[in-house]
Amino acid sequence: MVDRHPTPHAMKCHSVAALWSPSPPSHHVTAAAATPAALFTGAADGTVLHWPLATASASASPRPSSLLCAHAAAIVALCPLLSPASLLAACAAGVLSLFSASAPLRCLRRRSLPPWAGSPSLVAPLTSTSTSSSPRVAILCHAPDDGGHRHVSALVVVDARTLTVLHTAFHGTLSVATPRAIAVCGCGDEAVTAVLADVEGRAQVVPVAKGVADEGDLPRRLSVSSMSSVASAEMADGRVEAVALSHDGKVVALVLKTRCLLKCVAEGVVLGEMSLLGTPLCKGDKEEENRCSVGGFFLHGEEWNACAPDDGIVVRSLVLWSSSGAAAVYRVVVGASSFESEVVCEIPDILSMQGEVLEIKFCQLGQRLVRVESCSYKVAGSLLWKPKISIWSLDQFELGIAENKLPSSKLLGEGGLQVEEFKPERSHSHCDVNNVVEIQVCSSDSNNLERYGRTVSSSMVLSEDSYAPYAVVYGFHNGDIEVIRFLNVSPATAKFGGGGIYPLISERFFLGHKGAILCLAAHYMHAPSDSRNFHRALISGSSDCTIRVWDLDAGTLLSVMHHHVASVKQIILPPAWTYHPWDDCFLSVGEDGLVALVSLETMRVERMFPGHPGYTSMVAWEGVKGYIACLCRNLHTCNDAGSGLYIWDLKTGAQERIISGTASQSVFEHFCRGISKNSVTGSILGGTTSASSLLVPIFKDTSHLWSHAGKKGHAIPSVSTNHKNGSTVSVTVSAPTTYDFKGKTPAPDEARVFHGGNSVYSSEKGVSSHSVNKRIKCPIKCSCPYPGIASVRFDLTAIMSTQGMTNSNTDKQVRGHLHGENAKETLQPGMLDCPSGVHEMDSPSRESLEGRLLRFSLCFLHLWDVDCDLDKLLVDEMQVCKPEDCHIATGVVGDRGSFTLMFPGKEATLELWKSSAEFCAMRSLSIVSLAQRMITLSRSCTNASSALAAFYTRHFAEKVPDIKPPSLQLLVSFWQHPSEHVRMAARSLFHCAAPRSIPQPLRMHKNKAPDAVLSSSDNMNDFISAVQSASVSSDGELKADSGNVDKDDSDTANMISWLESFENQEWLSWIGGTSQDAMASNIIVAAALVVWYPSIVKAKLASLVVSQLIKLVMSMNDRYSSTAAELLAEGMESTWKACLGSEITHFMSDILFQIECLSTAPSSSAIHKTAVAVTMREALVGTLLPSLAMADVTGFFSVIESQIWATSSDSPVHVASLKTLTRAVRGAPKALAPYLEKAISYILHTMDPSNLIMRKACIISSMMALREMARVFPMVALNESMTRLAVGDAIGEIHNATIRVYDIESVTKIRILDASGPPGLPSLLTGSSNTTATILISALSFSPDGEGLVAFSENGLMIRWWSLGTGWWERLSKSLTPIQCTKLIYVPPWEGFSPNSARLSIISSILGHDKHGSSEKTKELDEADNLKLLLRNLDLSYRLQWVGRKTIKLTRHGQELGTFQL
Repeated sequence: MVDRHPTPHAMKCHSVAALWSPSPPSHHVTAAAATPAALFTGAADGTVLHWPLATASASASPRPSSLLCAHAAAIVALCPLLSPASLLAACAAGVLSLFSASAPLRCLRRRSLPPWAGSPSLVAPLTSTSTSSSPRVAILCHAPDDGGHRHVSALVVVDARTLTVLHTAFHGTLSVATPRAIAVCGCGDEAVTAVLADVEGRAQVVPVAKGVADEGDLPRRLSVSSMSSVASAEMADGRVEAVALSHDGKVVALVLKTRCLLKCVAEGVVLGEMSLLGTPLCKGDKEEENRCSVGGFFLHGEEWNACAPDDGIVVRSLVLWSSSGAAAVYRVVVGASSFESEVVCEIPDILSMQGEVLEIKFCQLGQRLVRVESCSYKVAGSLLWKPKISIWSLDQFELGIAENKLPSSKLLGEGGLQVEEFKPERSHSHCDVNNVVEIQVCSSDSNNLERYGRTVSSSMVLSEDSYAPYAVVYGFHNGDIEVIRFLNVSPATAKFGGGGIYPLISERFFLGHKGAILCLAAHYMHAPSDSRNFHRALISGSSDCTIRVWDLDAGTLLSVMHHHVASVKQIILPPAWTYHPWDDCFLSVGEDGLVALVSLETMRVERMFPGHPGYTSMVAWEGVKGYIACLCRNLHTCNDAGSGLYIWDLKTGAQERIISGTASQSVFEHFCRGISKNSVTGSILGGTTSASSLLVPIFKDTSHLWSHAGKKGHAIPSVSTNHKNGSTVSVTVSAPTTYDFKGKTPAPDEARVFHGGNSVYSSEKGVSSHSVNKRIKCPIKCSCPYPGIASVRFDLTAIMSTQGMTNSNTDKQVRGHLHGENAKETLQPGMLDCPSGVHEMDSPSRESLEGRLLRFSLCFLHLWDVDCDLDKLLVDEMQVCKPEDCHIATGVVGDRGSFTLMFPGKEATLELWKSSAEFCAMRSLSIVSLAQRMITLSRSCTNASSALAAFYTRHFAEKVPDIKPPSLQLLVSFWQHPSEHVRMAARSLFHCAAPRSIPQPLRMHKNKAPDAVLSSSDNMNDFISAVQSASVSSDGELKADSGNVDKDDSDTANMISWLESFENQEWLSWIGGTSQDAMASNIIVAAALVVWYPSIVKAKLASLVVSQLIKLVMSMNDRYSSTAAELLAEGMESTWKACLGSEITHFMSDILFQIECLSTAPSSSAIHKTAVAVTMREALVGTLLPSLAMADVTGFFSVIESQIWATSSDSPVHVASLKTLTRAVRGAPKALAPYLEKAISYILHTMDPSNLIMRKACIISSMMALREMARVFPMVALNESMTRLAVGDAIGEIHNATIRVYDIESVTKIRILDASGPPGLPSLLTGSSNTTATILISALSFSPDGEGLVAFSENGLMIRWWSLGTGWWERLSKSLTPIQCTKLIYVPPWEGFSPNSARLSIISSILGHDKHGSSEKTKELDEADNLKLLLRNLDLSYRLQWVGRKTIKLTRHGQELGTFQL
């Protein structure tokens, strides 16, 4: 199939599957926030857990349902936003993320704060009175005190929708210490202020004034003096444990060990003091060594706060908690000279084990309090954390037995991460052999607890060797490394899997480390070597300060390295386009500040880069120039000493430059822009490592590499096959000039060659001739955002684009990479060879790469255990089965590398199907597209593929009735996808989902529906005509008639508002669309519903959407204009014709002008624009123009005839007009029958030999049009030598019936033949009818020698014969006098021929049947109605065939009616 559309402009369709390790992840809670329906907890590793909360019963056991992956540093703040419902997360690295608060909790935005802002610490939403303005948040970025010196802090105001910095409210040194609490108060946009409070009780009020500051520029330091500075009181019992600010910013609470002080922010006086002695917060037997901070906050809500301005009494409620988990709710009454406090209720503490560390946080959820506990436990010397939450009621109490005991809050539910969720489905036993353990499948339960009781400290997915991942590597805290292979690439080894081709087959252990595995990497060796006996290396770094290199294939230990004196945290592999020998090296990064370059060829440390002040958290390797950049960033400071960028020359080991301060981050991002992306992971991290892709800087332009190449005028990347190395797939590209830190002139661009996930620099000048101007895409990308959690992302567009790939080179790549020298053990030489161009998978040995990709994708994307019959069919027939021994879950792709991953279990996935229309659309589209592709790829999988497609289009909704119908707007975005299977799937899903998901503004209300059922299109046309009255103005706008009823105005306004809506369209971010895509999709959805489902949408919708649809066609949008043209064409006769009226003619003129503009595009246009132009021409000429021509035939001929003189002779408009005429002849020949003379005249005009330019451009299309006319219309005939053309009148006055004969070479009329009524019977003709038009010539045919012409007329049942000799023909050619026929033959009526038919034949007038009755009826018919009747009864099936030199055979519908001798 030809790619009609450019791939860069195809909508994104990504699906995600998650692989969870057997052990639950560690989650050390650092921030918590609650929304009305859920709790969110952020952890020190950057993860955010979503806990759905039940609304009622005490038996509720909340458990996390999804993991939000967007950060790689500790979460410092979570801020719920109400409009729209979303969650803002901020981490210590300065990254902000915005998640949708409703399922599927997708990351809508992911952005970085500008480097000058520093690290965020406190976040508070801003109040705004205007409903139209976007929500805003105030973010405080500060540096803590360091040796008595205060550092620069910034308070920035961020747009909560786009996460861009709107302006800077404050930038400078605060007059208070490090703020511990923030509150935003004030009403109106101008009077909003932010109150910052420190541990000493002092507060600083910062007005959030509107200013202008660019996001990336360093603003001037705004020094705002403190409006209220409260002196710290004497605190005899130690430091302040927590600070709480009221929501109006007027009262600050200082929580100490044994008491709590409340102070007035404005006046700086102490309002009162509460003693904590004797309460659960401060028991006498509590040890003072427990340094865990207590906390507190003010409850919000009218029921907890009251204010009486007359008496000056203010009531506030405060929650305080201790490190043991105990909490108390205080109600404080503050008057003019009085202060009272009482304990409303208490929450008991937690019974903890000896030596167990607890960290507690509380948050309010309406009338409930949620306690979040982080409990520590040790595994092999590593400290891990397990979260647990409990929900307590604030209005339901459990009274104690003792009289003096306070009322205790009622426990509504508790839950946490359950280890049972991660238990294996199968168990294995193993034996130790030479540090390598092969796990065989068996039924024994031995070592089950030992194996799955370990926790994962590092993980990665092996996928750089093939297009699909095949194994996952887990590194554990006890030092073990385990390789679990879940994909068997070779179908020949499917017999080991027990019924499917993708179960877990074997496992392997690498034992030897004495500490936790902190980093992993897998590298394929590029340079051939006789001395080296390994091809793939596994590199592991541990907390035992060692690095071990293993042979990944054989499982042996190759080397142990001890050049670090602290834990090894990162392994960096060379990126694409790296020179030899550096392409077989890696960088090791340790906590000792050392970065070392190690060669895998020599197994030695080749370079050492010491001198960093601390751990280099981010290291980037630029392979072309040979530089590395090491960023040492202190996440808790933004001063010059806190951050530094060290740039090293890899070849010499010399330090090139040191950049300090906030500029280091900007320069590091600039450095990373010159690094090529990894085709497997999609990030700049080279090769396959355990490093999280979330560590990579967030670029504003995600396609930075290719956009720079385009801006600098480099060649478009091309794909080529490297024939010298059959085991690799090489991609030769032209790369941009990179930054030279020595200040030298940039080197000229050179050819770079990709090798799988790794790369090698190619110095060869020659490039393979098998190159195409298209960048290869990896269809399946893998990453491990956090240890033990792997995400597998499926790109539907890339998977579908593999259908044209051959097996020869690709299979060599798979054999060479996956199996190396052991390829013979798993793959036979002729297994994957496919001699034909079409890949068929009827035998597993002939399975193509595309077939394996499709099966693998279905293996992870299909929802198992919902339809058992379907699951069995997939396993038995398609050989697709659920992967064993790994926990599979689903997920969604977020913005800029972020993910939302569901926890394992069918329930969590079903909740996603039930709550997100976008997820339903994307996942259903992916699976149905894959299933349809499997049908065309393999005949043996037809039943299973058809059942799979039917399940996700119809049967799924029947089995699970409450699932969401797919989003119609999202589905129509894929109607112009490059892949035919995706287009078909999108349309099928649209038709199945449309009746259930019609937008409310467009739906026909039942009480307004007419009594009659409007099921047919004819009834709908009558209904539309009766209800609407609209006319199209000259510029295409519809003007409503003055007779519209006022009560429909609101419905009309709602429909117009829906059609033009483009804001807050969440589905756009799923596919990478824009606001223009939102409006275009709405128009397409409305038009499709009008055309296909007119009975369930409002009748006025057609008149409202038609003008928008026309504008969309004329906009030449590469995603929607073709679809709009198809919808206009499909509904033209039934719907749009009544709405457009006379404007059809103007519309055709505009389209022809647009065609001329598309064809005369400048040569400098991009390739994808040329492809768009070709696609649009096909849609306009092949679909829309023929429908317009059939709707208004007269207007069409007037337009194309005017184009003859209005455009140039070589204009593509003429060819387009001829093609349109040809298609109109095929589509509606009867409508064109009265205009045969005009059609022939136009065709001959384009062949005029006096205009050689036009004749040369149109001759092929003109001859095709003539042949099509002769094929469709029996009254048009061509002789065998294609030199003569005869055209008879199909409909006309019987006295003026003629046949014109043309010479095609000279394009002149050479003869007119008289075909009027039968000679000698003129009186019969005059009495036949009062109408003037009738059916005249029914069939024509030239004699085989071209010297005679025979004609048949159904009106009169006559055959006429003109026998014209060559000499006589030539002699009389200049005379155009009508010539009478040589012979006339009457055809006897055949069986089934009725003289009483509506043909108004002469036979009926002769026999005199119903003469008076018919005359009365014809008087009532005007000419237009008579013409419609004639066209309806026009029979185009008559044919005259020569069966001899003087014998003619008359047929009708292929049935012989008689043979006649001439």
